[in-house]
Amino acid sequence: MIVALIVACEVGFWVLLALGLAVRYLLKWRRTSVVLLLCEPLLELVLFVVTAVDLKNGTEPGWEHGLAALYIGFTVAYGHFTISRLDGWAAHRLSGAPKPQGPPRYGMARARYEGALWLRTLLAAAVACALLQGAVWYVGGDGDVSSLRGFQALAGRIVAIHGLIALTYLIWPRKAPKGTPERSAGPGRTWPGRRGGSRGRGRSRTGRRGGSRGRGSPRPGRPGGQRSPPGTHSTSPTALLAIRARMNSRSDSRFRYVAVSGFMVSPCTSSAAHVERSARRTTVQA
Repeated sequence: MIVALIVACEVGFWVLLALGLAVRYLLKWRRTSVVLLLCEPLLELVLFVVTAVDLKNGTEPGWEHGLAALYIGFTVAYGHFTISRLDGWAAHRLSGAPKPQGPPRYGMARARYEGALWLRTLLAAAVACALLQGAVWYVGGDGDVSSLRGFQALAGRIVAIHGLIALTYLIWPRKAPKGTPERSAGPGRTWPGRRGGSRGRGRSRTGRRGGSRGRGSPRPGRPGGQRSPPGTHSTSPTALLAIRARMNSRSDSRFRYVAVSGFMVSPCTSSAAHVERSARRTTVQA
């Protein structure tokens, strides 16, 4: 019964995962997909409850109970990791999202990646051993708990073997080929959480965008190193500068016209003044 339930939980895990991703990226029902993915932990909870009830009913502890504990521990440690990986690939295949990054292949980046996986294995073994120890205490000294102890030792051996494998990447790191960055994950592959590889800052070491500028090189917007006209900016468009020059020329012409017209006397005004002077002379002679 326990073995059949473990198989059912494993099948249910992948069925719920496939349904959740299909609903999210094909039907665009995000809330429904979240509800389906949140049902994943319920499978492990059901397995735990059924295993506890089976032991409570007086069933002799066996290897199936130890296997159930290991399965629950593995799901706790690697379940979210697996869902995140497959979610990234589903978004890429079904929704056109950027291709997710693959694991690093060289150097210390690979060693850190393997160390993170080993920590997950350690968490899985810790959860499994805690469940097995709880089962040992629940059965007590009257029952045969040798199978449960054996699975605890198996979990410890798994952690030790995985730790040795991860340590080899730290002691003998794989060197990247010349011209290949250390975090390279192969052509067209990147690791989740870092889209498109490393993110550049867009500035050179001098702190200026586009690199440093030599002293003798002309500034942008100033052809041949010429200075910009007064009242203009070096980045002003040429068309706007031409319009501004025409407007300034018209303003200067109007100013000169007004200034000169103030000093000019019209012909009518001069004739009237001449008549007035002639009349004044006639009066004086009389």
